[in-house]
Parts: sequence; structure tokens; C-alpha cells
Amino acid sequence: MGRPTALDPNTATAIVEAYRQGAAIKALARQYRVAPKTIRRVLDAAGARDLPGPLDTPLVRPGELDDALAPQVDVVLDVPGRLADLLRIAGDEVVRLALVSGRNIRRGPGYSVRLAAPLALHRAVLEQSAAAADSAGPAERKAHRVYAARVAAVQATRLHGS
Repeated sequence: MGRPTALDPNTATAIVEAYRQGAAIKALARQYRVAPKTIRRVLDAAGARDLPGPLDTPLVRPGELDDALAPQVDVVLDVPGRLADLLRIAGDEVVRLALVSGRNIRRGPGYSVRLAAPLALHRAVLEQSAAAADSAGPAERKAHRVYAARVAAVQATRLHGS
């Protein structure tokens, strides 16, 4: 019942894979000659557009890692693009290299940089962004607050989980 879908299941799978590889929704819509809303509908049905939660960490079962290795576990967090832009100029060498190695994720008109790094590096990024955001505009300060909340949520989870 209802109108037939514009895209067959094989095409929908290809769209989801392309999106996960970093293709933009509008580019996919042009490629498959459908409306961007159709692409978003396919991605939503597959759960591909779900934003990762602030606690997007690798799954580690209790007891798999020694307490000595726990600080080295990578934490995956998204650094807002405005903050990443500031840190590419004002950050130290380690932070700049981490931002370059991160994956750019498009979010509406802006972007985020997805970093898989130890929690200590995320704390260093947060400290350096605090100094840079103080002299920046309101959008950069908000980006700092958002990232600070993400780091704090991971820290709280580590405290309660240990």
C-alpha cells in the first residue's frame, strides 16, 4: 500500500555505506537523482544519522584490562569545528597533530572532528581550548562548553564505572 519507494534496497545500502565514508547528503541526492529528504529518510531508517552519544567509547568488558592499561583506552569524542579551528592556530604540536589525524564529520552548516584518543589528550585539548576560547566570540565559547560537557561525562562514567 502507498507509493513505491524511489530507491531499491541495494541502492539504499550503497547510500548508507557512502554516507558512512563521509559523503554529504546533498551530494548523494544529486548522484541518485532524488530529493535530499529521500536520502535522509533512507539514512534514518538505517540508523546512520544517529549522533553518537557523549559516551561513545569502545566497548570493554570489566576485567579485560588491567588498571594500569585503563588510562590508555581510546575515547571517541567529537570536537566542535569552531574549537578545532582555534586549536589548529593556538594549540600545541600534539593537539594539532591529533586534530589532523581526526576524521571530519559534517554537521549541518558546520563540522566536527572525531578524535579517538586517550582521555588525557582530550583533557589537554580542553585546557588549551579554554585559553583560546576566552579571547574568542560567543560561538567559540559555546563550542568549548559543549566539548567540556562531553569530556566531563566520560570522566564521570570512568569514576562510576571503576
